[in-house]
Amino acid sequence: MTNQALLDEREAAPAELTEPADMAKLLGEDIIFGRLAPGARLTEDTLIARFNVTRHFVRQAFVALERTGIVVREKNKGVSVRSLSSREVSQIYEVRELLQRQAALRIPLPAPAPLIVELERLHEVYGRHLRARHFRGVHEANDAFHLTMFAACGNPYLVESIKHYMWLSLPVRAKKTADYEHALASERDHFIIIQLMKGTDSWALAQLCVDHLQGAKKDYLQTVANLQNSALARSE
Repeated sequence: MTNQALLDEREAAPAELTEPADMAKLLGEDIIFGRLAPGARLTEDTLIARFNVTRHFVRQAFVALERTGIVVREKNKGVSVRSLSSREVSQIYEVRELLQRQAALRIPLPAPAPLIVELERLHEVYGRHLRARHFRGVHEANDAFHLTMFAACGNPYLVESIKHYMWLSLPVRAKKTADYEHALASERDHFIIIQLMKGTDSWALAQLCVDHLQGAKKDYLQTVANLQNSALARSE
């Protein structure tokens, strides 16, 4: 992400927080946009100074983040951004693929007109934010698009599981979220998803929902492999 994009994201943050969930959301976005790298420590004093809140407020925000799985608390070390191994990424994405495929297969096709209208609206919002390079808006519109689509499967427990693993994969999605070309490819996928939902081919829809996940996963796994190779080369 460019320095200007980082600045734009920071300037979009609310001036005052009223709920710990608001802080949890902002810290989640810091992870999404790479401002907090995997393994980065979250210190209470730093966050108290940054957000002008109480220690209790910060700890409640930590609890909310821990529930999503994107941060971990270690004894005598405090809270840090979850750092995922290649094995963990593969396992998380295996679950994401299973969940999203099954949800897509359960969506009645052709989808109802009001659902198509809402997906087209979110698609337009996504594109507008993308052209403006407003990547927070891109991220929010992206997640809203997918959760709206999967909600049509009729199983709220399945949708909640999808949402949980979306959050759990934030460290993986981080680099690609603010990548214009990746976001542009996602926009094209969203358009095709809408067209498929107007038709009757559930299997094609389900496969696209799985294929849609692969870019960020492959990029993260390649990054981990490169780091491991570099570390190995230095040790020789």
